[in-house]
Amino acid sequence: MDKLAIIGVGNIGTAIARGLLEAGLYEDGTLTLTRRHPDKLATLAEAGCRVGSDNRAAVRGNDVVIIAVEPLQLDGLLDEIAPDLDPARHVLVSVVSGATLDQIRTRVGKPVPVIRVMPNTAIAVRESMTCLAADEDAARALPDVRHLFDQLGTTLVLDEELMSAATALCACGTAFFLRAIRAASQGGIEIGFDSEDALAMAAQTARGAASLVLGRGQHPEGEIDRVTTPRGATISGLNEMEHQGFSSAFIKGIVTSARKVEGLYRKAD
Repeated sequence: MDKLAIIGVGNIGTAIARGLLEAGLYEDGTLTLTRRHPDKLATLAEAGCRVGSDNRAAVRGNDVVIIAVEPLQLDGLLDEIAPDLDPARHVLVSVVSGATLDQIRTRVGKPVPVIRVMPNTAIAVRESMTCLAADEDAARALPDVRHLFDQLGTTLVLDEELMSAATALCACGTAFFLRAIRAASQGGIEIGFDSEDALAMAAQTARGAASLVLGRGQHPEGEIDRVTTPRGATISGLNEMEHQGFSSAFIKGIVTSARKVEGLYRKAD
């Protein structure tokens, strides 16, 4: 992969950088990271990354530029780096929620290839569900960018209109599933386990459940049927959760997040 810079290295930018290092990519100091306060990137600098606050220099010195700023900061950043972008050389990869390909390219004012990418923070341990979207203007760059993120988890190319939904399900979804693990561990404490054991048991059970779906390719209900028996403990617990609105609340949370994502960049305009 060409030389790469990540601009706006906050939580998701840091997670991407850690995933790239974990995968053994960019170990030779060719990964450039910027943020307003580069001292906060000290651990990544120690790992061999080039860190600083000069976004324009980062663009000039690299071919692929991942933009990882907040939506409210995007326009200012694009205005700043636009003079240094070369459509024949650069590829912009945006992980900014809600900002469309057309909006980014229009702001830049140049026909630079732009690819929208939505990973989640599990990219730091190379277990991200990363969704990508590109239009015809960026089609030539998509395979290389997808290959890069394939090293950091699972990827899926979507129509751009689904990217806000992907953000809610996959990026916000990390927090939703972590909250479910937390709730399971709290239930474990209530029935007698200490907090450390309860959390380890809940997290591993969640991992195993996901592996069953991914490994066997079956619908979750098929796996649920394997562990529910007439008048059994599992079906009693499931029915109580449904009576309390478990599935409904989870679905409503995802829908609410998707609606919020759609307005993030428009709110910044």
